Amino acid sequence: MTTAANRKIRIGVQLQPQHAEYKAIRRAASEAEDLGVDIVFNWDHFYPLYGEPEGLHYECWTMLGAWAESTSRVEIGALVTCNSYRNPELLADMARTVDNISDGRLVLGIGSGWFEKDYDEYGYEFGTAGGRLDNLAEALPRIESRLGKLNPQPVRDIPVLIGGGGEKKTLRLVAKHADIWHGFGDPEVVERKVKILDQHCADVGRDPKEIERSVAVEGEPEELGPKLLELGVSLFTVATGGPDYNLDKLRSWIAWRDKQG
Repeated sequence: MTTAANRKIRIGVQLQPQHAEYKAIRRAASEAEDLGVDIVFNWDHFYPLYGEPEGLHYECWTMLGAWAESTSRVEIGALVTCNSYRNPELLADMARTVDNISDGRLVLGIGSGWFEKDYDEYGYEFGTAGGRLDNLAEALPRIESRLGKLNPQPVRDIPVLIGGGGEKKTLRLVAKHADIWHGFGDPEVVERKVKILDQHCADVGRDPKEIERSVAVEGEPEELGPKLLELGVSLFTVATGGPDYNLDKLRSWIAWRDKQG
């Protein structure tokens, strides 16, 4: 069994699919793979989250299908899919398909959703944060069930990544369903979240060491990396947006990973 003690340090990059032509995004994904990144993520929105609100933007899962063909080694996924935007059974089928196209490289990142403009413009009911989390709780077993029924099956047991830090609902869903937890914040915030996640794991009878801990990072790896490693974090993800997709910080984190052995 893979546990926190024997996990490899991994580096991810989130290529935010905003303010860029697709050819620039594809080029950045290929460059990140060549640099040695472990996972390439996009995100699941319909409009830019910052900058020009009506700027260039592309859809998440169509892009993941393209990445499945244009890359060959890296894992790929959304950071994260919005549960509200697709029927759970359909999402499972989409994930299975992308996993097969990529020969078993998909990570199924998922969250409850939060960006109200997406909902309003595309005709989804925004509701409440609690209601969206309840919907996610209802969807996850349906996704798991459908994955078991599909023919052909996924190439591997697709890792489920749940993003978010909600202490009562989200982290309990992580304890019950996720292979990877993705959070945000400085080491003090992460320390609090992982303690709460550990307690949720105890409550549902799961070993917390089974769950890979992932954090979005903005600081310098030599300073931030060791602090997060002490908290059991092993996946460190750098974000970059269009139009240029500067990968300098990604290079620093990959170099730091490689120094750790």
